[in-house]
Amino acid sequence: IDWNVTARSNKPFVKVFEEERELTVMLLIDVSGSTFFGTQNSLKSEIITEIAAVLSFSAINNNDKVGVILFSDKVEKYIPPKKGISHILTIIRELLLFKKSEGGTNFSLPLVFLSNVIKKRSSCFLITDCFGKFDDSLQIVAKRHDLTAIFVNDRREFEMLDMGLVQFEDAETKQTLWVDTSDRITRERFAQQRQELQDENLAKFKKYGIDSVQILASEDYIKSLIKLFSKRGKA
Repeated sequence: IDWNVTARSNKPFVKVFEEERELTVMLLIDVSGSTFFGTQNSLKSEIITEIAAVLSFSAINNNDKVGVILFSDKVEKYIPPKKGISHILTIIRELLLFKKSEGGTNFSLPLVFLSNVIKKRSSCFLITDCFGKFDDSLQIVAKRHDLTAIFVNDRREFEMLDMGLVQFEDAETKQTLWVDTSDRITRERFAQQRQELQDENLAKFKKYGIDSVQILASEDYIKSLIKLFSKRGKA
């Protein structure tokens, strides 16, 4: 109630305020060497770019600002948060034109960088293939921001086919290794080790209250995103 106007008009005068709901959406996008891999119709990096575009357009439809941190084993590029369709198109162009990084993956650096440049609580999306481990910087960001993780993987990163003797190359370290994929125990050990790393990271995210979803490059990621946001809406 505005008491001054009420006194002058001799009847209650009520002001209605609309809360300004402007958010900052930050996309932490993994561009390390391992994301440039795919055995299905698309590379993981291509799916990551598409998901980033979907999230960006969704944000500007809500009149939110969008910023981007591209990272590998270092922060490759920082695009400060802004509004507008031209800004989103700039983000997408940067992702499409980004040259393959020769580096590995360091999750600590982009998370620390985020904490330093974005002080106000923001909605943050970590989009990665999750090759690597997380340190205490994850917990710090999870306390300060609303963090969500989107894991983009290829099915063959969890299921090795029987292809005989094959030479594999690590996309990040460039080390090569000959593997007898016809050996059942080798295939099972590979699947177990990869799943253990994934489960370890997922357990850490759950511990810190971070929502996450895993998307395979061959799947319809829109359905997975809808399921993720439906779950968050009910939380």
